[in-house]
Amino acid sequence: MYWTDNLPSVRGKLLLNEELGQYTWFRVGGKADALFIPADEDDLVDFLKALPAEVPVYPLGVGSNVIVRDGGMAGVVIRLAGRAWGQVTTDGLTITAGSGALDSMVARASAKAGIGGLEFYAGIPGSIGGALTMNAGCYGSETKDVLVSARGVNRKGEKVEMTVEQFGYTYRHSNAPIDIIWTEATYQGTADAPEAVAERIKAITKRRETTQPIREKTGGSTFKNPEGHSSWKLVDQAGWRGKLFKMTGGGAKFSELHSNFMINPGEATAADLEGLGEVVRQDVFSKTGIQLSWEIKRIGRPG
Repeated sequence: MYWTDNLPSVRGKLLLNEELGQYTWFRVGGKADALFIPADEDDLVDFLKALPAEVPVYPLGVGSNVIVRDGGMAGVVIRLAGRAWGQVTTDGLTITAGSGALDSMVARASAKAGIGGLEFYAGIPGSIGGALTMNAGCYGSETKDVLVSARGVNRKGEKVEMTVEQFGYTYRHSNAPIDIIWTEATYQGTADAPEAVAERIKAITKRRETTQPIREKTGGSTFKNPEGHSSWKLVDQAGWRGKLFKMTGGGAKFSELHSNFMINPGEATAADLEGLGEVVRQDVFSKTGIQLSWEIKRIGRPG
């Protein structure tokens, strides 16, 4: 690949042929042609400006809601990780968070500052960059309910800013340009007693621990909820709770604890995981006429 011989100089880390499985919660996936971990926003800007326009770029956060296929990723995977990307600050009822900050960190910061409305982030596995992209939410609240604006960098290396209205959020979807790599988000909450916010976060955390397989190699909710239906019920009723499925590796299954959570019980491949999801989608449709849509992203080249 000629472009990997002439990559821009960076202040962060730039790694070639990097195994991506170690960066995802499922612990599967092939190599990235290149993996870039920028030192800060200006490092990201300079890199994208200098990178040839034909080289594809894909942002990867903490890898909680993604299956990287076994053939790996063409182009450059950009991971916003480390202290520079995980800062969370508060000012009055405003919270500003770097896109690499965990959603749960933002929830905890809101409690400490006496800011209500962001407790639901304690129930979402992932980081702020992903939450912005997919309008992440749970337990009746979504990102759109508290977001004010977000900053990012587009593929040309230009800094951009968008208000929540410009995102055009709907259920697990945004109309924002797909080439933007989000770097920071600003939220507005409501005044509340820190103890009360902390108690609600505690309840959400306990509920998640008792109803979701959070200690497994999983990716969160696999399918979006079809209107008027719950995906876990559809998967369960079709008989897929706990049923092992194999394609090329040790096999994958839907959790016995929560049947909309796919897990890698040991030596699954990305093909096992994606194959299971597709088989279940087809089976549910054949039995109910209801089409399940993926919530987990599947990216990269087949193995």
